[in-house]
Amino acid sequence: MCKQCDTQFEHLTPTGEKRRGLIKGAAGLAAGAAAAGYGGAALARGEAGGGSANRTGARSVDGYGVREPGGSVQRVEIARRAVGPRDVAIEILYCGLCHSDIHTVRGEWGPIRTPCVPGHEIIGRVIGVGSEVTRFRVGDIAGVGCMVDSCGTCRNCRDDLEQYCLNGATLTYQSEADVPGGFTQGGWSRGIVVTEHFVVRMPQTGNIAALAPLLCAAITTFSPLQHWRVGQGTRVGVIGLGGLGHMAVKLAAAEQADVTVFTTTRDKLSDAERLGARNAVLTTDEDAMAAQSGAFDFLISTVPVSHPVDIYLDLLRLDGTLVSVGTPFELQKVTGGGLWRQRRSLASSIIGGMAETQRVVDYCAARDIAADIELIRPDEIDGAIDRVVAKEARYRYVIDFTAA
Repeated sequence: MCKQCDTQFEHLTPTGEKRRGLIKGAAGLAAGAAAAGYGGAALARGEAGGGSANRTGARSVDGYGVREPGGSVQRVEIARRAVGPRDVAIEILYCGLCHSDIHTVRGEWGPIRTPCVPGHEIIGRVIGVGSEVTRFRVGDIAGVGCMVDSCGTCRNCRDDLEQYCLNGATLTYQSEADVPGGFTQGGWSRGIVVTEHFVVRMPQTGNIAALAPLLCAAITTFSPLQHWRVGQGTRVGVIGLGGLGHMAVKLAAAEQADVTVFTTTRDKLSDAERLGARNAVLTTDEDAMAAQSGAFDFLISTVPVSHPVDIYLDLLRLDGTLVSVGTPFELQKVTGGGLWRQRRSLASSIIGGMAETQRVVDYCAARDIAADIELIRPDEIDGAIDRVVAKEARYRYVIDFTAA
């Protein structure tokens, strides 16, 4: 029973241009995705738009999270609100394991509310829609990324930049919100209810599990690549080859940029060319790094921890920019003099607005771009977390709720 709405919950089992113009235009995405030819064994079950009952009631679902910072991941029951007029209820099929999820459950980004169920790379099937929903119907495959709400009225929201909402965007997990429990719970769970504006149209067939990382890893790197107008012939360096980094390589290469990967992991060097890079450099090789001095127009750092950036700033040519997307913490060894030389810039970026998130999904569908993933069961999350921290992931773990 939800104390806020006095509603009995139903338990959900495993079986159970501008923003408005661009998002409305996404209605034809399924046909485009089919033309893009996504392949693979992880197929959506059933046909999109099936005639199932519209399930709009409040419910409880199984989630997977921690009860204390640094604790082991375990099953927890969480409440999901009833579907409102503009809401979409989704049965979650797949959810990515992002490094920010790891930082959160370990308390590395500050105190957490518990139980904490993370996850913001969500792919699922629509099981319920509100009376005012126009872009989704029961049976559709849909996605949810890093945000589930914003004020919608500030200048940034009006400019399709909800991630920079001046009144604070509501994140998919750990944000205070008017929901059961008082704060949001994420996609490491079997179901979620989200306002339609924050739900993304996805390809309806194919390896939909490999599209989950588009909703964080891809948009996080796509947005700065677009903002800084990376294109044909741009010399781009991707710093860090993990979940974000491997998508940055694919997306920059799709723009016909000249891409070089910088990594601390020797056995990732051979992957760089396969992903679309022309070159790969081991950052501990001083001679190799020196040979790249002053060569780059644009660098994107996906490193998820505080780290020195002076060695990378030296790689920029006149008016070059280094953009950090991987960490909220200190970027070490930055000096005014280091930026003076060659009029270099240091900047940052975080995810993208909803229109741009839809755009990257459409962009990838049209070009047959997806993440390199490994499916895991919910009971394998702890082990996967350890492998991500050990830099063993190649390149994104995705939790498979259809196999649980």
